[in-house]
Amino acid sequence: MAWPSKQKQETRKRILSSAVTLFSQHGFDNVSIADIMQHAQLTHGGFYAHFASKQALYAEAVTAAARASALAKLLPSGQTANADLARLLAGYLDIAHVEQRHSPCPLAFLATDVAVREGNVRTAYTRVFRRLTAFITRRLPNDKGDRRERALAGAAMMIGGVAVARALDDEAMIESLLGACRRVGSELLEQQAE
Repeated sequence: MAWPSKQKQETRKRILSSAVTLFSQHGFDNVSIADIMQHAQLTHGGFYAHFASKQALYAEAVTAAARASALAKLLPSGQTANADLARLLAGYLDIAHVEQRHSPCPLAFLATDVAVREGNVRTAYTRVFRRLTAFITRRLPNDKGDRRERALAGAAMMIGGVAVARALDDEAMIESLLGACRRVGSELLEQQAE
């Protein structure tokens, strides 16, 4: 008997949500399909009704993580360019984000893991990175140098700041790092915007 479409969609969302959580905490190689299905409170056998492989799930999880991340909630605000960028820097380079108190951004949480994956996963990651840099670029003025270059540098600094902060075990250093990234990011992005 076939599942109703709505139930199948809900089950797929549960699998994706569990995959995002587990992949961002443990990485691709340290999470099995069985782990994901158990976390989703589903049977292991149902996985292939939704995804062709763990690799296919990972590619979709990168995109799903981006949509559900705290970063996605920071982006469209309709405020001034400076206010949007200030909000992005403050929210992204925050200890709550580093500690995964909110949905993690796959750009920082999966960067090193994605780097060793196959094409479809890296393509999904690249798409998310392009969206972030496009958001930043649109908020920078045309007359103050290369907007795209500053957006790329700013995005890389934010992502790298969170990724490094996650690896540190010294709380004072983590706070210093995040504060330094916010200040430098502000100099690079906000003060240039009108």
